[in-house]
Amino acid sequence: MVRRNIGAWTALALPIVMALALVSCSLGYQRRAPVVDWAKTKPKAASPAGPASAPEPSASNAPAGTEASAQQTPAAEAVPKRPPVGVENAGKPGYYTVQKGDTLIRIGLDAGQNYRDIARWNGIDNPNKIEIGDVYRVVPPEEPVMAKPVASARLSASPLPPVPATAPVPTKSPAVAPTTAPAVTPPVASATGKPLVGASTSPPPDAASATPPARPAVAAAPGPSPAPVSPLASDDAMEFAWPAKGEVIAGFDETKNRKGLDLAGGAGDPVLAAAEGKVVYAGEGLRGYGKLIIIKHNNTFLTAYAHNQTILVKEDQSVKKGQKIAEMGSSDSDRVKLHFEIRRLGRPVDPLKYLSNR
Repeated sequence: MVRRNIGAWTALALPIVMALALVSCSLGYQRRAPVVDWAKTKPKAASPAGPASAPEPSASNAPAGTEASAQQTPAAEAVPKRPPVGVENAGKPGYYTVQKGDTLIRIGLDAGQNYRDIARWNGIDNPNKIEIGDVYRVVPPEEPVMAKPVASARLSASPLPPVPATAPVPTKSPAVAPTTAPAVTPPVASATGKPLVGASTSPPPDAASATPPARPAVAAAPGPSPAPVSPLASDDAMEFAWPAKGEVIAGFDETKNRKGLDLAGGAGDPVLAAAEGKVVYAGEGLRGYGKLIIIKHNNTFLTAYAHNQTILVKEDQSVKKGQKIAEMGSSDSDRVKLHFEIRRLGRPVDPLKYLSNR
């Protein structure tokens, strides 16, 4: 019986001992390699290369690398910026200071000039690169005006006829002749008195010959005076034709920033040149106008045709009054229409005061 009990106890104790051994092994493994130990060993191994370069580049390395690059970046951005051009002319008549949102095309339209002329007067190589604060000439230089006196130089050539006026010099010779004549004539007069009359008659023709040259000099003077007259007053006496057949749906009103007329129509309707002139702009470079055409008619007037569907002319092309220059459309607009402006010396004016009767 005892042996049987011992065998039974041993059979029961063996699995218990094995289970306790397994539990003790598992508990021992967790104590030997806790997670905390791995966290402590990782930073020590990675500290020389990893964390120092990763978490602290913005602070520790800032003096050497980050701040330098940050300082170099604004320096690089400052390089393209240049001082404003022509600031010495700011505020002078005939000059314009570039404002935010300006383009050379808009400046030309507001000044009543071809934007290409403004670029040429100011030596602008790229019209798309103008800076706020730049000061540009927007009226023609005065040198061509100074060239007009050359015409007066030609007039000065006309006084060449007065050269005969130097003929009075020969009149001095007859004055000398009478001095010699009395020395010779006395003996002749003793013989006959007639020759004395012949000697006295010779000087009068000389005096008569000296008088006529003065007349052409007086006649040449009044001739040149009307030549320099060349006024541009006729520029203001222009009459414009209607650029489209549609009715007026919006009129001119400076207080509401309406710079012209809006004419109704259908897509593709013809747009006509209001007067003879030259196309100074044709494109889409002016915000709010869509496909735009600007025609310069003289030194005083420009006309603008906006929101076109198709442009049929090119820059520097001459057009005639009534010529089809575009097709009506709705570019940069909420509906199909033609926006038409007349500018006098760059300033918008009421087109109804210049358009002919329909």
